[in-house]
Amino acid sequence: MLAPLALLAVAAGLVGIAFAGSPTRIADGVTIAGVDVGELTTTEAHRVLERRFEQVERVPIVFTVAEKRFSIKATTLSVEADWGAAIASAAREGEGFAPVRGFRRLQTRFFGAEIVPPAQAYAAALDYKLAGMAEEIDRAHVEAKIVRKGLDVKVVRGQSGLQLDREAAGATIVRALARLERGQQVALPVQVDPVEVTAVELAPTAGQAQIALSAPVRLEYEGTRWKLPRWRIAELLSLPVGGKTDLAIAGPGAEAWFAKLRKTVERAPVDAKFRVVGDGIRVLPAKPGLAVDVPATATALLDALMSTAPRTAKLVVRTSEAERSTADAEAMGIERRLAGYTTLYAGSYDRITNLQLGISLLDGALVAPGGTFSFNARVGERTIERGFRPAPVIIKDEYEDDVGGGVSQVATTVFNAAWEAGLKITERNPHSLYITRYQLGRDATVNYPDLDLKFVNDTPKWILVTGSAGSSGITVALYGGGPERRVESSAGTVRVTGPPPIRRLPDPELLRGKTVVDEVGSPARATSVDRTVYDEQGNVLHDETWNTSYRGEYRVIRVGTKEPPKPEPKPKPEPKPEEPLPGEKPKPGAPPKDEVPPATTITLPPETRP
Repeated sequence: MLAPLALLAVAAGLVGIAFAGSPTRIADGVTIAGVDVGELTTTEAHRVLERRFEQVERVPIVFTVAEKRFSIKATTLSVEADWGAAIASAAREGEGFAPVRGFRRLQTRFFGAEIVPPAQAYAAALDYKLAGMAEEIDRAHVEAKIVRKGLDVKVVRGQSGLQLDREAAGATIVRALARLERGQQVALPVQVDPVEVTAVELAPTAGQAQIALSAPVRLEYEGTRWKLPRWRIAELLSLPVGGKTDLAIAGPGAEAWFAKLRKTVERAPVDAKFRVVGDGIRVLPAKPGLAVDVPATATALLDALMSTAPRTAKLVVRTSEAERSTADAEAMGIERRLAGYTTLYAGSYDRITNLQLGISLLDGALVAPGGTFSFNARVGERTIERGFRPAPVIIKDEYEDDVGGGVSQVATTVFNAAWEAGLKITERNPHSLYITRYQLGRDATVNYPDLDLKFVNDTPKWILVTGSAGSSGITVALYGGGPERRVESSAGTVRVTGPPPIRRLPDPELLRGKTVVDEVGSPARATSVDRTVYDEQGNVLHDETWNTSYRGEYRVIRVGTKEPPKPEPKPKPEPKPEEPLPGEKPKPGAPPKDEVPPATTITLPPETRP
């Protein structure tokens, strides 16, 4: 038994030795990048591979994705193959001791060995190329959908999407361009983007849509009916898109229809209000409103559309509560008139218009306990668009027209109402010029947004600010509650603090040295007024002195610049004729002095008689 095994081992060894070949040459049957390098030395193989690559690197390979074709050269992407690493790997296919090497080479000769060389490309160029290819290849999937044409619906099949697998495609391209064979087409790997909803899945929904459009439907609310014909249903019905399978009452058509329905049905809630009754306040109860519950109504309408009979849906309406309930208003504690103040109209029609608009915007303001009333925040910016008109205002100590002129009179009225109510006034800006129609030292000016009038509600109850415009003036009244206050004020006196500023204007029509006073102006003045506020027990809450300085108004003088006229020159006397000197003959053409020219004698012809 041992003898046959020994003979077999000897025979195998002889076979291995016979096919061992030279260890300096690559085994027969080895190819690198598609080129047979068997029986070549490593140096010969390197030379063959490089020469072959130089021949093919400018020959393009066509890469395919479905019907798309892309022709790319190795030089375009700077593809380089590591031939040294590939040859080293090929050499290892036939290594080992003679018998072992022989068997390995025998296996390679029969079955072959393909070595793929490591390769690389210029990354930026490869990414750019892949991006351009992806723009042509990539397409998103298109879901199956239901489309409506008139009152008929049908299902449109979806389409799968396609997306280039960039990472795998990049490796495929580089590997193919590193091969030394050309002429073949290489398919690139892609990823399929499947549809989520198929036409089969949408078929039942299409049937429901056809039922919805088959007949009119009615909407009911407390005896009122709205009939929706088939064409209106088509506007309200939203067909499924984007992978959805359900019908809905939605979309622009439904939103427009519900907006119109809401205007017919809905009633806005009414907040509890305050009405002045004498010097007191009565709370007018709040009223709830009605609001259409759009989502619930849409659901009820869709349910009716899905049935064949009866096709009637209920309009779902809910109650909407007022923001300020009756209980909320009563809890605010506004019970009586705290103070009021009136100023009379003055100025142009436009100025009075501004007063009336400002007082209307002021009316109804509420100030919480500890809260601050801001005139600018309540009345807002004074613009033409909001109805304000140009009228005189004080700008840089002079009167000029500006939009909203006169609104400062409203602020002055509010200031004095807060003054008389004993409230804490935190911001007040006086006019720069003294205005005699206002109570001395108690005027206020405003300018949006920098100059404001503010007071703080330092009472324990809310304060209501009311404003009204009568036939002769405007009135501001403050209503509130809590302990009463007593206010004592000094009248104040005016002090002259400087002469009127003078403005001289050159007048080319007035003679130089002459002056004319156009406006007499007024001197600069100052005043101080005191206010003391007491609580019910006589304790002092506020003890204040308000100092106000007014600038003088310009004394305008016209100064003549016209030059006086020049006097007319006196006429020169006519020259006397020169008299000849004694013994001198008169000059020709000039008769001698006191000499009468001789008479001229005329001789008539002799008379002839018949």
